[in-house]
Amino acid sequence: MNNQPKSAGKLFVVPTPVGNLSDMTPRAIEVLKSADLILAEDTRTSAVVMKHFGITTPMLSHHKFNEHDTAAPMVERIAGGETVALVSDAGTPGISDPGFMLVRECRMKGIKVETLPGATAFVPALVNSGLPCDRFVFEGFLPQKKGRATRLQLLADDDRTFIIYESPLRLVRTLADLMECCGPAREASVSREISKVHNTTVNGTLAELHAFFSGNNPKGEIVIIVAGKRPDKSEKKVHRNKYKDLPEED
Repeated sequence: MNNQPKSAGKLFVVPTPVGNLSDMTPRAIEVLKSADLILAEDTRTSAVVMKHFGITTPMLSHHKFNEHDTAAPMVERIAGGETVALVSDAGTPGISDPGFMLVRECRMKGIKVETLPGATAFVPALVNSGLPCDRFVFEGFLPQKKGRATRLQLLADDDRTFIIYESPLRLVRTLADLMECCGPAREASVSREISKVHNTTVNGTLAELHAFFSGNNPKGEIVIIVAGKRPDKSEKKVHRNKYKDLPEED
């Protein structure tokens, strides 16, 4: 076990709102104001949040393209006594966002890390789906090419609800791939723009959702929730047709 250096500072992992800025917690604001430095996935995006809450702490970029180079110097600064806060563009760093590498390096050096509870898109999407959420798998973004089919089949065979992040441009393709692996009758939901003005959840079978979004181009960030496999029921046949009941897109 590594012993924390006496002079070590601290790394705070700070969630920021995925949509509505009112979701920012008072403690997150306090930590960001008191930190010596904020590491941001995109300083231009984070600047909007900081300005809104009157946070003037200096910021540096820390993203997937430079984290291999910036992690070690940041660990040295924290070990030297600085308090550093890590934020992503939206949600909790490390959840489909940069953050894991810096946290791992701090842990390896015995530097204290504290992650604040807060916003992440998949939890409200999961609960709002109405699908079982006592056991679930968070997949994040699927591979676009290599390993995609294998990953989809593993998810299709799992009896737990699973969660996928997707871009609006790839949603219809992913729903088609899910139909092929899971069967068209598998229950699912698609949530977009979590906590924003046009927050929408559409529920149905994969076939229904594919048909709906093929004719309604979605906008915003997408979370797909898919029910786990139920071996006692066939998923090869769609038992209902409720396209007319699905809500219109904004």
